[in-house]
Amino acid sequence: MKQIIAMGGGGFSMEPDNPLLDQYILKQSSQKQPKVCFIPTASGDAEGYIEGFYQAFEKHSCVPSHLSLFNLPTADLEDYILDKDIIYVGGGNTTSLLALWRHWELDKYLQKAWEQGVILSGLSAGSLCWFEEGVSDCIPGQSVVINGLGLVKGSHSPHYDNDPMYRREYHRLLLEGQICSGIAASDGVAIHYIDDHIQKIVSSRPDARAYEVECIHGEIRETPVIPFYLGD
Repeated sequence: MKQIIAMGGGGFSMEPDNPLLDQYILKQSSQKQPKVCFIPTASGDAEGYIEGFYQAFEKHSCVPSHLSLFNLPTADLEDYILDKDIIYVGGGNTTSLLALWRHWELDKYLQKAWEQGVILSGLSAGSLCWFEEGVSDCIPGQSVVINGLGLVKGSHSPHYDNDPMYRREYHRLLLEGQICSGIAASDGVAIHYIDDHIQKIVSSRPDARAYEVECIHGEIRETPVIPFYLGD
């Protein structure tokens, strides 16, 4: 079973007092103490981000680790990735993330891991990276079309109704034919794919939404999807 859990935003770095999405990711593993590897490439392996991951995940029943491409833990990255149960990719600059991954062939190892049942997850850049295409603000003042790993078909936008730029630019790029139709997610929303289909959409915030977004006959059609709220 191939699984991807793409978060528009949220998790330990954006919701430090709300562990609902992180707990949901952990529960999808069949292991009692899943091995969770945090990949902070998009942040330039920011030390504080890595420390925040350990502080958050050491409170859960799991075995946390991280992969730095600036300070490699091993010469065999493929074996390192395939040994994990869950991959958790942080936010930041998606263009830089993908360039470094492709240089180190991490994109190939992650696809192989996914095909072998390792759960792939992440937020923002760590959500965009799994799709064919996506909308990113990795260049200040500009929106950029990201060509991701293509494990999930279609396009994606995180932070969709939390940052006006994302909705505006997603619509513009669709209207100009620069990007294909897809799905957008607010902060606090996770889209859970099993194989090639959406299995479930969940949220850590009661008012958060996902949106199916497409361009039909020159007009944007935006269909809200109400997630399953993970709270009480």
